[in-house]
Amino acid sequence: MDTMTENDYLIAWGLYAFAALGCLLVWMRITRWMWRWLREPLRLLVAVLLFSPTIIDPVKEKVAPAIAITALDLLFKVGNNAWRAVSDLFMYGMIVFGIYLVFVAIRFPIERASNARKEQAAAAKAAAAARADEPDDDQPFGGAGDDRYGRPPVPSNPQRSRVEPRL
Repeated sequence: MDTMTENDYLIAWGLYAFAALGCLLVWMRITRWMWRWLREPLRLLVAVLLFSPTIIDPVKEKVAPAIAITALDLLFKVGNNAWRAVSDLFMYGMIVFGIYLVFVAIRFPIERASNARKEQAAAAKAAAAARADEPDDDQPFGGAGDDRYGRPPVPSNPQRSRVEPRL
């Protein structure tokens, strides 16, 4: 006799989803120190383990978490759904990691281009800072005899150094 009503079933799934989300958040906190290319697949693996459902009663269309069904069937020999649960875990894992690999294949060239742009910008900024530190020898309107403030030398005879425009 099945005494579990539809409401009890939904409450149980809600509680499990809440607990699984808490476990996933703790796992994300645990793995935050890791290198990104290791951290992301481990997080996906735990998400697949926690959130993969499997059918337990095909007639009533009831599902349960695949990891829980696998653990119960293997530890307590409660039912015969372990192989179905393991195959569901493997199938969901393959799908999720396939999507992740596509995401990585798209993200990798974008990140390389972004890093190259950042390096070019840093090199340009360093070159501009180096140019700003150099004394400016290129004086387009100054003469060769200008003093250190850019003023032309004072002529000894102002009449002789005067240049008249020609027409």
